[in-house]
Amino acid sequence: MQRLQKLNRAALLAVGLYSTGAVLPEVLGPFSAAPAEAAVARNIVVRGNTRIEEETVLSYMTIVPGRNYSAADVDESVKALFATGLFADVSIQPQGSTVIVNVTENPIINRVSFEGNKKINDEALETAVRSQERTMLTRAKVQTDVQNILEAYRRSGRYGASVEPKIIERGDNRVDLVFEINEGDKTGVERISFVGNNAFSDRRLRDVIRTRESGLLSWIRTTDTYDPDRLAADQELLRQYYNRKGYADFRIVSASADLDRENNIFYVTFTVDEGEKYDFGDVEVVSSISEISPESLNSQVRTRKGATFNSLRIDQTVEDLTVKVSENGYAFARIRPQASRDYDTNTISLTYYIEEGPRAYIERLNVIGNDRTREYVIRREFDLAEGDAFNRTLLDKAERRLNNLGYFEKVTITTQQGSAPDRVVVNVQVEEKPTGEVSFGVGYSTADGVIGDVSVTERNFLGRGQFVKLGVGGGADTQNYEFRFVEPFFLGRRVALDLEAYRNVLDANDYRSYDQDKIGGGFGFTLPLREDELTVRLFYNIFQEDNSDPDDVSTSVTNCDTDDLSLAVCDSLGTYLTSLVGYQFVYNTLNFNLNPTDGIYAAFGQNFAGLGGDSYYIKTTAQARGYKEIVPDLGIVGSLSVQGGHIASLGDERLRVSEQFMLGGNLVRGFENQGIGPRDSNTDDAIGGTMFFAATAESTFPFPILPDELGFSGAVFADAGSVWDADSDLVNLVNNSGDDVLSNGFNLRASVGAGIRWQSPFGPLRADFAWPIMKEDEDKTQVFRLSGGTRF
Repeated sequence: MQRLQKLNRAALLAVGLYSTGAVLPEVLGPFSAAPAEAAVARNIVVRGNTRIEEETVLSYMTIVPGRNYSAADVDESVKALFATGLFADVSIQPQGSTVIVNVTENPIINRVSFEGNKKINDEALETAVRSQERTMLTRAKVQTDVQNILEAYRRSGRYGASVEPKIIERGDNRVDLVFEINEGDKTGVERISFVGNNAFSDRRLRDVIRTRESGLLSWIRTTDTYDPDRLAADQELLRQYYNRKGYADFRIVSASADLDRENNIFYVTFTVDEGEKYDFGDVEVVSSISEISPESLNSQVRTRKGATFNSLRIDQTVEDLTVKVSENGYAFARIRPQASRDYDTNTISLTYYIEEGPRAYIERLNVIGNDRTREYVIRREFDLAEGDAFNRTLLDKAERRLNNLGYFEKVTITTQQGSAPDRVVVNVQVEEKPTGEVSFGVGYSTADGVIGDVSVTERNFLGRGQFVKLGVGGGADTQNYEFRFVEPFFLGRRVALDLEAYRNVLDANDYRSYDQDKIGGGFGFTLPLREDELTVRLFYNIFQEDNSDPDDVSTSVTNCDTDDLSLAVCDSLGTYLTSLVGYQFVYNTLNFNLNPTDGIYAAFGQNFAGLGGDSYYIKTTAQARGYKEIVPDLGIVGSLSVQGGHIASLGDERLRVSEQFMLGGNLVRGFENQGIGPRDSNTDDAIGGTMFFAATAESTFPFPILPDELGFSGAVFADAGSVWDADSDLVNLVNNSGDDVLSNGFNLRASVGAGIRWQSPFGPLRADFAWPIMKEDEDKTQVFRLSGGTRF
C-alpha cells in the first residue's frame, strides 16, 4: 500500500507541476526563459521501460520527433501515458534538442489472495475483483476491487465490513496483492414498518414480503438482512398482493432502508397508498378481426362479474386469449384489456380488445448466464422461437414459467431492434442458483414414535431440468426406501414422465397386528389440461406385498391363531402381486402449496387392479380443499376439506384387509390410527371398509402475543368421518368363526379440538388436542396427537 501511495504522489506531483506551469527551468529548458517560443524535438529517448516497447510509449505521446512542441504537449503526453495504466511514474525532460522520457512500469501481480474472509469464500471473491495474476497492478483497479468486495459483503448483509489492500514486494517488479478483510457482524433488519395500510395489518404484510426482521432465528436465516434487490422484489410482491385482493389503485409511495451505523441495524419502511377495493363489473370480448367470434372465446375468460378484482386473472385471461387466437391462425393478434372504473359502485368493467398487432418476427433468441443449465431447458419454456411472430404476452408467460422452475435467482427478458425494422432480438438473462439438496430428517409422532430420513435431491439434474430423489428413512416400526425421477418434458413435449421405485417395511404395532413388506415401482405421465390449474396423470404401478404374522405362527386361515389375529387378517397373510393402472385429475388454484391462504385444491382418481397379479379391484377416491382469509388483517385463515373413497372387488375375488380403507387420527383427530370402523369383536383387529368419508373445518391464526419470527400459530377445528361396509366375504369369514364384525355400518364420528403449529428451525411441528363428541363403543380414542419432522 505504501508503494501505491508513493507512486500516486509522484504521478500527481508530475501532472500538477506541468499543468500549472511550475516546472523547473532545467526541466523545461527553453520554455522557462521564453514560454512563447516552441522547441523542436530532434530525438526522443525512452528510459526505464523493461517490458513495454519504446514504440508503444511513443505512440501515446503528442510529442513527435522533428516537430515543434510546447509545455502543453509535455502536459498532454504525461497525462496520456498515465492514462494507459501501464506506468506507476512518468516524467519528461528536454535536454537540448533531445526529449528524455523516464517511465516506471507498474508491477506485475504475482498472486491475488484474501485474508480474514469466512462468510464469503475465495472463489466468490475472485469473481468480484478485476485484478488478476500476471496482469499489471494499478491503483484505480485496486480501488474498484475494494468497492466490489465491499458490495459483495453488503449483499450478504454485512455493511460493517472493511477491506485493506496490501502490496508485498517479490522482486523483479513483481508483487503479491493481498486484500485483508474484516467481515464484521451481520447487519440485520431491526424493524419493518408500513405506513398507510388499513386493509391489512403490518403483521400480515410482513408475511407477504421476503425480507424478515432479525430475531432469535437469525442464525439460520439469510433474509433478515438488507438487500436492495430483495427490497425491490418486496415492492412487487406487495403490489401483486394488493392487486389480487381487489385494490387496483394500490401504489407504493416510498420504500426506504435507514442504516443505524452505530448499532449496525436497518429500519425498513414501506409507505403505501391502498386506494379503494373493487369487484369486477361487466366483462366482454370485442374483436376487430372478422373471422374471430367473441362468443367463441368466452370460455377463456377468467374474470367473472361480481368477483373480487384480481390482476392475476386478467393476466391469465390475456395469455389464454392470445394462445387461442394464435391457434386460429392469427399469430400477430394482440389482446388489449381496457378497464373502466365505476367509483360509485367500486367496480371495474373490463373489455378485452382483439386486434391485429404490428407484424414483427423474432430474429434471434439469446440465452445468457446459464453456466450449468442446458440452453434447451430454458428455450422449451417459450411458446415461440426464432422466425415466429413476436408476441409480448407469450414472452411474459415464458418469464413466469422460468421463475417458477426454481432453478434461477433472477430471470430478465429484454428486447432490442434486430437487423430490420420488423425484426426483434430477444435476450434472456438468467442468474442460476443451487438446486441440489442433501437432507437429514428427524421427527416424532404419537403414532410411529421417533422417525427419521436421509435423502439426496436434485431439481435440475446435470442441468437437464430433471428431478431426481434418492431417500431412506424409518423409525421404530417402519423402514422406507425411495427413488424418484421426473422428466418434465418427455419427448420434447409439455408432458411429465415420472419413474419411481420404493420399499416400505412396516412392523406390527399397537394398531396393526401383522408385518408388511411392500416393494414396487411404476411410471406415470402428467398432462396439463389448463396450465397452472388443471392436470391429469395417467400411471401404472406394480408392487408385491408380503404380509406375515409377527410371531411366525399363522400363514393361512386354516392354522390361524384366532386368539391373536382376526380370521380376516389371517386371510390377508401371504405374498401377493398387484398390477394396476389409474388416472387422477387435479385442479389446483392454491396461492401456496405449503401453508396456503387462498384457493382450491381438488382431485379425483381411480385405480384398476387386475392386469395380472393377485389383486382385482377398482378403487375410486376424491378430495377437495378450500382456503380463504377470514380476517386478513389478523391473519386468520379458514379452510374446509372433504374427501371420500370406494373400493370394489372385481369378479369373485375378495378384498384383503390391506387393500381396504382405514380411518383414524390421520383424518379424524381424537381417534387412534385405524381407530374407527369395522373390527373383529374377538381380537379387536381393524379390518377396514370399502367406503370412507372425512371432512374438516379448521381456522388457523397467529398467536397475538408471540413474535412472528418464532413461527407459532394456533388452530381450532372440527373433524367428522366414517369408514364402513367391509368386504362381505371377510365379514362372512369372521362371522362363520363365531365372532362378529363391529361398527360395520355408516356411523358418523366427530371431534372438536385445538392445536398448536410451530414452523421451527427443525421443520414443522404440530400438536393437536381433540375430544370425540360422536363415537362408537368399539372405537379407539386418542386425545393428544403430536407429529412433525425436519430437513436441514
